[in-house]
Amino acid sequence: MKPDYDLAIIGGGINGAGIARDATGRGARVLLLEQGDLAQGTSSASTKLIHGGLRYLEHYEFALVREALSEREVLWSIAPHIIWPMRFVLPHRAGLRPRWLLRLGLFLYDHIGGRRALPPAQTINLSQSPEGEVLKPAYTKGFVYSDGWVDDARLVVLNARDAALRGADIRTRCKVEALRRSGGQWQIETSQGSFTAGAVVNAAGPAVLDLLGRAGQETRQQMRLVRGSHIVVPRLFDHEKAYFFQLPDGRIFFAIPYEEDFTLVGTTDRDHTGPLSDVRASEEEVAYLCAGVNEYFRRQITPDDVVWTYSGVRPLVSDGSGRPEAATRGYRFEVDGGEGEPPLLSVFGGKITTYRHLAAGAVDRLAPLVPAITGTPWTHGAALPGGDFPKEGQGNLIDALHARRPDLPHPVLRRLVRCHGTLVLASDGPVSATMAQDGEDFGHGLYACEVDWMMREEWAAEPADILWRRTKLGLRFDARQTARLEKYMAERRA
Repeated sequence: MKPDYDLAIIGGGINGAGIARDATGRGARVLLLEQGDLAQGTSSASTKLIHGGLRYLEHYEFALVREALSEREVLWSIAPHIIWPMRFVLPHRAGLRPRWLLRLGLFLYDHIGGRRALPPAQTINLSQSPEGEVLKPAYTKGFVYSDGWVDDARLVVLNARDAALRGADIRTRCKVEALRRSGGQWQIETSQGSFTAGAVVNAAGPAVLDLLGRAGQETRQQMRLVRGSHIVVPRLFDHEKAYFFQLPDGRIFFAIPYEEDFTLVGTTDRDHTGPLSDVRASEEEVAYLCAGVNEYFRRQITPDDVVWTYSGVRPLVSDGSGRPEAATRGYRFEVDGGEGEPPLLSVFGGKITTYRHLAAGAVDRLAPLVPAITGTPWTHGAALPGGDFPKEGQGNLIDALHARRPDLPHPVLRRLVRCHGTLVLASDGPVSATMAQDGEDFGHGLYACEVDWMMREEWAAEPADILWRRTKLGLRFDARQTARLEKYMAERRA
């Protein structure tokens, strides 16, 4: 009997969504299963960077850095509304990595990854620059280099949406309860019913080994679960550059402009031993990040200044590294099955910058085992939903939306364009043509029209899906506004 789907993907993070998009575009009938919301776990808890990983060079991970650097401008080109370039200020700190070593690292960073449009690194006199004014007087020399920023959760959602537009079946809040081979195909029991598939991808992230166990599979692969925590504080500086800081313990952290009025600070690296259902920043991690800020900035902060924290567990391939920050950010595939058995491909590790390349590699590995998969990798040249405009065209799109909706304040226009791209001008898109069609205003420019769109087109079901993953308006919403949104969404679901 023919299975319901050619390929079932378990896990709605960036790897699962990326594989679903690639495989659907190559002809497979794809089912994506996620037990919660898309990007609810690790994929919405990154440092929001599309980067090669400058610090990985000192761990000799040249191949990983090259792969990630080659992806920066590819991802920028297919999603310029949610990914854009950012310049990073790297102050030199006496007694830590010497200036010649930093300069050498930045030279390699500029030249091993095929940089084309991004500007190169350069030295900077912090004592005579706006970027140095907010730092303590001891920091007078440094460098500026290029990387990229990403709205990580929206990147997941847009990959899933593009997969759905091409025919994939995306099912959120659909927990896999049992997984077994039967009759030459996979039988998958879920909270939403039973499905069959010719092949399965295990993209469960930190739960990859747990899912293998439930499928009755063994693996020699070992994982290291590392928790990365971040804090968000009121804006520490007014310019649009970010900072890359070194600390005396050998670690690094970033301070990044965030959502107009805030600064994002992170990340930590701590081995995570608790349940995956309880991942949060510890008091020690919050204090550590505050102390890092206070090492560099004139303005001092305490944990009382923190307006939000978030944490994610990175499923890293265990490579014997002593310290969590030294563990590889690379990825591996393991394929089980053959000789008449339906295949199971498990994904171990990975990072958000290399997701598209990982997805293409995973589908290539499956192609000889899944007859429906044809063709070659294609996602490098295909825009994600809303991304079909020039990389430099964000301002033009804001102007076009303003001409259509002059009543909307500029910060709202900017958020809508950075969230939805060209879809803001679609007749059936997330933004109404007139104020009269907006529906209820829940606050801060979030109208019922956009909420309906996210529920209908982006699988949002709860307020947190919208306030913390489809947008970051949770930083601004109060309890009353959140309660009203929750009531409205419950009514719409009913």
